[in-house]
Amino acid sequence: MSDLPPPLQRGSDRPAQLPGWLRRTEAEQRWPAALAIAAAIAIHMVLPPDLAPRPRWLLPGLESLLLLTVVAVNPLRINRETRVLRPLSIGLVAVLTLVTAWSVALLVRALFRHGGPPPEHLLLWGGAIWLTNVIVFALWFWEGDRGGPGARADGSAPHPDFVFTQMQVPDLASRDWEPTFVDYLYLSFTNATAFSPTDTLPMSTWAKLLMLSESLLSLVTVLLVVARAVNVIGA
Repeated sequence: MSDLPPPLQRGSDRPAQLPGWLRRTEAEQRWPAALAIAAAIAIHMVLPPDLAPRPRWLLPGLESLLLLTVVAVNPLRINRETRVLRPLSIGLVAVLTLVTAWSVALLVRALFRHGGPPPEHLLLWGGAIWLTNVIVFALWFWEGDRGGPGARADGSAPHPDFVFTQMQVPDLASRDWEPTFVDYLYLSFTNATAFSPTDTLPMSTWAKLLMLSESLLSLVTVLLVVARAVNVIGA
């Protein structure tokens, strides 16, 4: 018998008795994810030249173009997936990941460079890159869990990649509850700060590998930035 409560007992002949995350729903709004993406793009655009990929505006410009295209195609609720929209969404997250990873590599190089940036700049830009890392992994969790937001709205995937508290204790949540982008952002933030799962458990292999990668990147960024800042201050 499963440890999970009635979520995975689909009972397709009684859809009204299923929790919101297992049945067809109105779908979540796009603006929270779009706002987070815009914030990540803004951070990429204001990073100092030695921490940003070159040409300076090429990748942020591409990110902005992809974001505007995705919003134009489906601006309100993410209740459908198309052959164009899904690849565009994944491509946007991939570009965001590329820019963030590139910035992390440039930050690490700057940390080991003789006479590097002052500690206040290290903490500021290290924190900004850490924040974009949180946003990027939140987007991967959001786009990947049970096939993405459109597939979750359709209720066609019964097996979750992430098990949230409301799935384990459905009596303490509304019957219409289902995870939205804010839940995945919270998952990403807690994973990046605790370096391990907190109240949300990864179930699939790819989910575990993504959480492992985020924890590793976050740990390296925090340790190197703090250690370098303390070293510079104490010198």
